[in-house]
Amino acid sequence: MNFKRLLSKFLFWRVKHLSTKNFVIILGGLTGLLGGVAAVILKSTVHSIQAFFDGLNIPILFVFLPAVGILITAILAKDLLKEQLGHGITTILYVIEKKSSRLSQKKMFSRLLTSGMTVGFGGSVGLEATIVVTGSAIGSNIGQLMHMNYKQRTLLIGCGAAAAISGIFNSPVAGLIFSIEVILTDVTVAIFIPLLIAAVLGALVSMLLLGDDVLFSFDLKDPFLAGDFPYFILLGAICGLVSVYFTRNALRAEDLIQKIKSVYLRAILGGLALGLLIYFFNPIYGEGYEAIKVILQGKADRLFHNSYFFEWDSPWLLVIFAFLILLLKPFATGFTIGAGGNGGVFAPSMFMGALAGFLFAQTGNLILDGEPLSVSNFTLVGMCGVMSGVLHAPLTAIFLIAEITSGYTLFLPLMLVSAIAYSSSSYFEKYSFYTSKLIKSGDLIPFDRDKQLLSLMQINRLIEKDLLTIEPDKKLSDLVALVKKSHRNIFPVVTEENELKGIITLDDIREIMFDPDSQNNVIVSTLMHKPPAIIKADDKMQQVMISFEKTGAWNLPVTDENGYVGIVSKSRIFNAYRTLLKRQKKGIELT
Repeated sequence: MNFKRLLSKFLFWRVKHLSTKNFVIILGGLTGLLGGVAAVILKSTVHSIQAFFDGLNIPILFVFLPAVGILITAILAKDLLKEQLGHGITTILYVIEKKSSRLSQKKMFSRLLTSGMTVGFGGSVGLEATIVVTGSAIGSNIGQLMHMNYKQRTLLIGCGAAAAISGIFNSPVAGLIFSIEVILTDVTVAIFIPLLIAAVLGALVSMLLLGDDVLFSFDLKDPFLAGDFPYFILLGAICGLVSVYFTRNALRAEDLIQKIKSVYLRAILGGLALGLLIYFFNPIYGEGYEAIKVILQGKADRLFHNSYFFEWDSPWLLVIFAFLILLLKPFATGFTIGAGGNGGVFAPSMFMGALAGFLFAQTGNLILDGEPLSVSNFTLVGMCGVMSGVLHAPLTAIFLIAEITSGYTLFLPLMLVSAIAYSSSSYFEKYSFYTSKLIKSGDLIPFDRDKQLLSLMQINRLIEKDLLTIEPDKKLSDLVALVKKSHRNIFPVVTEENELKGIITLDDIREIMFDPDSQNNVIVSTLMHKPPAIIKADDKMQQVMISFEKTGAWNLPVTDENGYVGIVSKSRIFNAYRTLLKRQKKGIELT
């Protein structure tokens, strides 16, 4: 018995014996388990590769390793996987918005391969986005296999994302909130349960397979002092500005390196540029978590490790060195992604935040008299602030740091700094790193259900091509003959070369259409009029609706590079909109 027959029997049994609500909860748990396994596999693989190269103890090797890793990634993506990488979370948001939450099967493993090569060889990006894409792809494909609808597939994508973050940090609450804040647009109690189960199972898998070998954790040693609140307020504003600096310059560096057309040349040059940055500033290598650990442990002088150009000499030199790393990290991340590497900005944003918090506390302690500021506390809170500003996910940032520190001692400053950083960052950058490009291109509509539904509609599916056309040099009698055949009252005037010249409606000819003299003497070109607007076949639905609103028309012609295509009517758009709305409402119900 083949697989399809077994699957059909199972689905038939499921419909009879298991409610959709409970079935989705089970699928969410399965997605959580597999997402947790994927997190463990990638985390272990990458750290093994890095440990191997570290064991060779050849510092000059790190100049060339990123180029090798990015080149391998580019070859895998272009020649083997035939997939365009880009930003992982952005890809998920695009698929939810434009592809009905259908992620390809390849994404269940392709990002693991490519990100493993990129980050394992020193690419200055993080693994989190890769795990999120992998977990989301697992959820999407389980949903497709089990014939789930759009809303349920989207929920399973969210389950995969929650399990991914939960598994990689052993932080189930942060994983749950990340999925809600970044991936899903609306959450009800009914869909909250599968997300919760997926996040818990993702963390459990990681704990069972890795034990205490988590990405990093830290036990707070310094108490929180209420008197530090003014400093935390200032840190929040600084973190917001650092977030804007990172977002803009990472994207700028990415666009700059992508001007090189050759995929392989771009990978080599971008990798070498990154290698040179690492050679001078070793903490830029990889995700950056090792640098965060040494700062939190009070051993910031180890940032100079493997550096031939800087040695520990004075506290101010350490401040200058850390500040230079802060300035260069966005370019390292942009070069990595733009050159063809695969990874995300989750870890780089935490790295930037750690440096911002460290620099704030270290500089303050060098300048100010009195009670010294806690370097570890400010480093952790700075991580929260920049993550909140870059990802536009303040709750994720708060609970992730709280879970990493195994307590809520810093909860008040985390809330304060996260809120200030998010607000100040949003003032300059309205949208997050993940969504800015999609929103600018019109592929993602934030916080507007009408526009979101319109974005799901494609103009080429709404074009009516059954209208009878007539050439401009024909007589009225020829047009009357078409009127007898047609069930429509619109007649596009189109040349032999398929060029649209105008439109004729029944109202234009009603008074003369039965006059014999007019039928024999009046030429069609004298009767036609220009349409109030012309729709392009590749226009987005928002543009189409603006054209209808401006003109007040009920029907508008559509053209492409080859000329006339058909007519699109407002009534057909409304019917399609109502159908989508019914499907969306039906999909929300899981029972």
